[in-house]
Amino acid sequence: MFINAAYLHDSKLPLVDESRPLLVTSCGNYRLRSRPEVVTHRPSGRKDYQLLYLAAGKGHFRIDGTEHILTAGTAVLYVPDQPQEYVYYQAEQTEVYWVHFTGSEADALLKRCRLDALQGILPVGTSPDYLRLFGQMIQELQLRRTDYEMLTALLLQSLLIRMGRELGREKKYSDSSMREIHRAMHFFQEYYAQEINIAEYAASRGFSASWFLQCFRQITGSSPLQYILKLRLSNAQSLLENTDYPIGEIADAVGYDNALYFSRLFRKHIGMSPREYRRAHVAPDEKHPC
Repeated sequence: MFINAAYLHDSKLPLVDESRPLLVTSCGNYRLRSRPEVVTHRPSGRKDYQLLYLAAGKGHFRIDGTEHILTAGTAVLYVPDQPQEYVYYQAEQTEVYWVHFTGSEADALLKRCRLDALQGILPVGTSPDYLRLFGQMIQELQLRRTDYEMLTALLLQSLLIRMGRELGREKKYSDSSMREIHRAMHFFQEYYAQEINIAEYAASRGFSASWFLQCFRQITGSSPLQYILKLRLSNAQSLLENTDYPIGEIADAVGYDNALYFSRLFRKHIGMSPREYRRAHVAPDEKHPC
């Protein structure tokens, strides 16, 4: 498992603090590398709030007695004392971001952002802003510079506001439109390594390309091509971490027949070359942090 996590004052103990409006107590992300699965089972829940965001792959959640298989672009909000039961599988190449928080105004903030949805399942879509904000919270908790507690609270507020906006945007579409976009997302997740003509796909479902592009972007926060690109890069990251395949083979496996072009694209979006990424992310397994 690859983990990048940070804890308030380096303490992993659950914390409830009603003396401040909002306080981020821990934040992190992880991707399964070698463990076949990670299971979380908390029958009594926690005393703080927890927000999980699926950036890639799938998560299997049991909420209020019902099983849910959630995909990338979905967040799950747990409130204090709510039972928690979920599992991630390595074969589904799951990548998750998480944050725990507390505070006297946490509940009111969630309601203002329209995140108090039924069962806490939030189809907020994919957005690089989410990953950036999670990354900044992790960094602030790790470095603990002046006023880091205040800044992490502001970053969390920004994250919740952006997710709330996406939920509000999604309600503009009918259930049938939502089902079509979710069908497309599943199709792209299965065939991302192949050449996909978006206009042809839209036509095969009986839609114009312009409607499909607009609807997909509004619901997911990215265009179909951006979504496919993220799938390719995310799976390339997983192969770099979990295998010793040559860069050229990995490029071909995720849909690029030109290894040099793949490397340039990887550096542009990830910030380092595939070889640099492999060296930086070969780490021993760590215990499930949240």
